[in-house]
Amino acid sequence: MKETFLFVYNAKSGVWSKYLDNLHKIVSPATYSCDLCSLTHGVFSEKKLWRGFRENSALEFVFMCKNDFLKEYSPEGLDFPVILKKEEKGFLVVLEANELASLDSEKELIELLKLKIN
Repeated sequence: MKETFLFVYNAKSGVWSKYLDNLHKIVSPATYSCDLCSLTHGVFSEKKLWRGFRENSALEFVFMCKNDFLKEYSPEGLDFPVILKKEEKGFLVVLEANELASLDSEKELIELLKLKIN
C-alpha cells in the first residue's frame, strides 16, 4: 500500500475562490496567505519542477483546500497550510505552516520533503 500524504492549502475551494486567490497573487503576492500554494503553483498553473516531482513520485499525494479538509476531518491544533501523512488513526504532521513559510522555492520544498519522507 502506498504512503499517502495530504497537502492542505490555506485556501477555499470553488471557482470564485480560485479566481480571487489568483488575483491576490498578482496584486499583492507578499500578503498571500498560502505559502504552500505559492511554492507549488504560479499565478495560472502548477510549477513545472513541482509537477515533475509529483508525477514521478512513488507516493500518493492528495491535495485539498482548507474548507474541504475541515469538512471531512476533525483536526485539532493545525495551522494551515500543512502537509500531513495519513496514518491508521489520524495524521502525522510532515511540514507545518511555519516551515512552509520559510521556504523560498519549489526546489527547497522538494528537498525538504525528501528528507522528511525518507
